[in-house]
Amino acid sequence: MDYGLPDLLTLERIEDNLFRTVVVSEEPAGLYGGQVAAQALRAAAATVAGDRHPHSLHGYFLSRGDASRRVLLTVHRDRDGGSYSNRRVIAIQNGIVIFNMVCSFHVTEDGQDYQAHRLPEVAGPDELADSEIATRLRGVDIRLPSQPVPGQQWPSRVWLRSRHPLPDDILQACALTYVSDMFSGLAAIPGGRGHTGPLTSIDHAVWIYRKVALDDWVLMDLEPQSAAGGRGMYTGRIFGRDGTLAAGIAQESLFRPAPPRTGPLAG
Repeated sequence: MDYGLPDLLTLERIEDNLFRTVVVSEEPAGLYGGQVAAQALRAAAATVAGDRHPHSLHGYFLSRGDASRRVLLTVHRDRDGGSYSNRRVIAIQNGIVIFNMVCSFHVTEDGQDYQAHRLPEVAGPDELADSEIATRLRGVDIRLPSQPVPGQQWPSRVWLRSRHPLPDDILQACALTYVSDMFSGLAAIPGGRGHTGPLTSIDHAVWIYRKVALDDWVLMDLEPQSAAGGRGMYTGRIFGRDGTLAAGIAQESLFRPAPPRTGPLAG
């Protein structure tokens, strides 16, 4: 069955602070980290007053999840202040904590509006064809502009859009979180082509600066910052198609050398 983002982000509320995911895969597979992060944010948002919107989250991926099993999400209401609310969310499968997250919500306020970064000069989504690149994203269209480094093994700059309408700001923020863990800025490390094994997220942070519609095109632009000791760290930005800087991303991932090739084709 082809689920969309509204389906993936639907939760069953068991008690005031206890939720369970609804959609599962028909066959066992690794659970995409952005999916459980988005579902955790949706659970936290369900415990916060409606005038408060998520502005930051920081999560740790602790154990490999199973996409064919439902996830239990426990929300801890750490604080509700005059203008901010803070939550912790623990995601569990089969008695094992697979992910935890802290997140913060803020009432809408007026303030100075400034952004240092601008939308990169790349072809717009209307000038590009849909990509057939294989990812674990569901219900999301992908289009690929030119990449920062020629010959990258996987993209670090992508246009993304939900295929289904997202009717409220919380769903839009959760959808942004969902796509934010896909792809990697480590793809653009100079000389890194062919020398790294599979990437596994360790921790992931998102700052939502401005509301943006994820059922319209957004550009995610990622860039490497460091690779050392078997870990790599990258940062990134998500822009609305009008150039509005919507969010910032920071992630540390495993970044180990790929195992040497053996057999007659080695070398």
